[in-house]
Amino acid sequence: MYCKNSYKNKKGFIPFTLQLLLAVLFICKSYSKAEAQECPPNIDFETGTFDGWTCYVGSVSGDNGQNTINIYPAGGPVPGRHTMYTINTGAGVDPYGGFPVNCPNGSGHSIRLGNDQAGTEAEGISYQFTIPANRNTYSLIYHYAVVFQDPNHLDYQQPRMEIEILNMTDNAVINCSSFTFIPYGTILPGFFESTSNNSGTPVWCKDWSAVSVNLDKMAGKTIRLFFKTADCTFRRHFGYAYIDVNSECNSEFVGAAYCPDDTLVNVVAPYGYQQYAWFGNNNFNSPIGTQQTLTLKPPPPPGTTVAVAVTPYAGYGCPDTLYAKLIDTLTITARAGPDTISCNHLPVQLGSNSKPGYIYRWTPAAGLSNPNISNPVASPDITTTYILSVRHDGGGCLSSDTVTVRASIIDTSIRLIGKATYCLGNNDSAVLQVNPTDRIQWFNDNSPINGATQTDYKVSRSGTYYARLINNDGCNITTEKKVIFIDKPKPGINYPIKYALEDMPLGLEARHFGIEVLWNPKAYLDNPTSYTPLFTNSEEQLYTIEIKTNTGCITVDTQLVKTIKNVEIFVPTAFSPNNDGLNDFLKPLLRGVKQLRYFRVYNRWGQLLYESKTEQPGWNGTLHGVLQPTQVVTWIAEGIGVDNKVYARKGISTLMR
Repeated sequence: MYCKNSYKNKKGFIPFTLQLLLAVLFICKSYSKAEAQECPPNIDFETGTFDGWTCYVGSVSGDNGQNTINIYPAGGPVPGRHTMYTINTGAGVDPYGGFPVNCPNGSGHSIRLGNDQAGTEAEGISYQFTIPANRNTYSLIYHYAVVFQDPNHLDYQQPRMEIEILNMTDNAVINCSSFTFIPYGTILPGFFESTSNNSGTPVWCKDWSAVSVNLDKMAGKTIRLFFKTADCTFRRHFGYAYIDVNSECNSEFVGAAYCPDDTLVNVVAPYGYQQYAWFGNNNFNSPIGTQQTLTLKPPPPPGTTVAVAVTPYAGYGCPDTLYAKLIDTLTITARAGPDTISCNHLPVQLGSNSKPGYIYRWTPAAGLSNPNISNPVASPDITTTYILSVRHDGGGCLSSDTVTVRASIIDTSIRLIGKATYCLGNNDSAVLQVNPTDRIQWFNDNSPINGATQTDYKVSRSGTYYARLINNDGCNITTEKKVIFIDKPKPGINYPIKYALEDMPLGLEARHFGIEVLWNPKAYLDNPTSYTPLFTNSEEQLYTIEIKTNTGCITVDTQLVKTIKNVEIFVPTAFSPNNDGLNDFLKPLLRGVKQLRYFRVYNRWGQLLYESKTEQPGWNGTLHGVLQPTQVVTWIAEGIGVDNKVYARKGISTLMR
């Protein structure tokens, strides 16, 4: 691989006008080992880890007209800022750009650098390696996709992505493969505006692209790949990136091997360049194809070499020429995967990772998510043996394999015998029941119940119940949850005595809980089923109040109503606060008063000693915690009677020590 041209302003800023939702950098990998040169370990992330890479975190600032990214080694990947994506997990697509977060060039793993949370965050990741001393032909390809969010700040305040490929031995930047993305000015080549953006700020995206790194004649040199992302300097606009590197370190690429019985050959160049031009027989005067894939039908003789001139998007890398030597030694082995069990139609993964240029077909199709991919999920209704047929896209190398998916079903229905809600002591109960299976374990509030391993379980306390059902096939399923509430009746209480004026209605009030109330006897009440009935009588009456809850619990309270001729406020003429339980407090005794406005106590100098708006507890003979001596005090009180009239009283009382 070699660079034919170099571009100006590779290291300098690339202006762009719209807000930087920073790069989604993807570098894709090749899986063929034919003619491959071994790359540094895990430079392609194919171990599914960050081994060999250095992760950085930090912040970005814009001071004195300069953008400064301050990052430091983080000791490993930081959650949310260095994220690994694996193709088998179905990571999906970028929410703004709509392109896959895993590289579509066959890569098994890609990483995201940064996130979409603003806050002047900056991230980085680097890889350092030394080219072998005997390798004067050496090259890399990385693929990237970029997304920009543009707040239209000054260029040094904008979000950005920086890519630097450095020859550390000579302290020389490889300009052809190093550049900075800044959304400021005009639209960058290859970008499009996101249609999945609710931020109110334009978001610009760039689909997968490729960059060649020519390291020829650098044997023994130490090279560093460094990728950085940064938010805007105002904490409001963000950026992120995904990074990966090809698994091949020479100018030959995947797509050169075919089957002896192929009727055609599809030679596929690395993904992500803007233009392709194919040439054969070392004739670079007339291209034989201009797409990423070159189809040769019939296949040329083994040993034929084809070349493809690749052109990156303007300003993002060097034009390069890559080579593929066609060989007819390809073999294919179908891998349907090990026999497995689907429990209660739970999907199970079949097959293995797909490979570019392979055509997959599963039969029968029943119970499969997609019979035409390498690794569908299966959830058959009955035990099924699936046959996987794999062939090359040229028609040859047909191979097949089988896998049996055993359909194991556990009846997870759960039944309630009795009531889910009831009152203790009412002869009600709740029994939960499941159908028999090999092993049963009952749970309450997510904790196993000791000894509860039978089909029936009698509930003895409130909680959320379910059963875990296990069969000898190894299926482990839980039932739906049942909430059981066992209530207890509240203790009954005696309400304070109510005083009613003769021949004047008095409002009574029961405690407010439950769903039903009944006053007994019903005499002298306007509505005995009301929580607030009106009492009208000239004689004393004792009531019982039955309060019933929705669980069936019944509480019985009592209310004594006395009738009086006049509303009165009484205060004792003396009290002795010596904590003997007798007359320890000076307080008003209310008869027919429904609201006490105030009760105040003064000494002979007019100093306020006590004030309250309730009867209880009364004055205890202290002022600010200090015991007051024996003396005569004056009190005044005012309240509203049951007849809605205001009553005021005053008098004297003696504090006795």
